[in-house]
This record gives sequence, C-alpha cells and structure tokens, in this order.
Amino acid sequence: MHWKCGVCNLLWEGEAPPETCPKCASPGEKYAQLTDEQWALVERSRLTNDIHINLLTILPELKTMAQQGIADDLDARCVAVFQRLHDEVEFLERSIKGELNGHMMRGKWG
Repeated sequence: MHWKCGVCNLLWEGEAPPETCPKCASPGEKYAQLTDEQWALVERSRLTNDIHINLLTILPELKTMAQQGIADDLDARCVAVFQRLHDEVEFLERSIKGELNGHMMRGKWG
C-alpha cells in the first residue's frame, strides 16, 4: 500500500502509514492511502519529473554562456543569438517550474 502525508506530501510504502511522519512529525492520521490509479500516476510521472529537474540544473549554465556572449558584443547578429538563448532559458525555467508545480498539485509527484 502507498500513503501520502497530507501536510508535507511524503510518500510512504507499507501496510499502514507511520505513527508519526518522519519528515514533518505530523500524526499518522494525516496520511491518506493512495489508490492504485493515484500511485500509477506517481510512478508514470517520475521520468518526466526527473527530466524537468535535470533541465533546471543545466539551464543556468546556458544562461551564463548567453550572458557572456552578450557581454562580448562581437557583432549584432551574435548578440541577437545570445539574447534569444537568454530569453528562451528564462522562459524554459519558468515553464518547467510551472509544470512541476502542476504535477505536484495533480498528484503526479513522488
């Protein structure tokens, strides 16, 4: 069986939830049992969530490179490419954070 803490969203696997949440110390009564469908959604979303998290670790490096290219100011066309990269990275960071938030709100996280 799978359980989810209603306070901190910690997932627990076992016949019953813990007496006290090991993460937030809430009583076990705060846990809700996940249905097979809910658990399948958590399992299914793990790959995509991992990809999003990995992108969030890579994108700052791309943003730094874009800023370096803009600062170098070799010519207008180069600067335009670097500016576009910078803007796209900012868009992607916001979009990914929004997607992850939506996944958490819809129980697609674990």
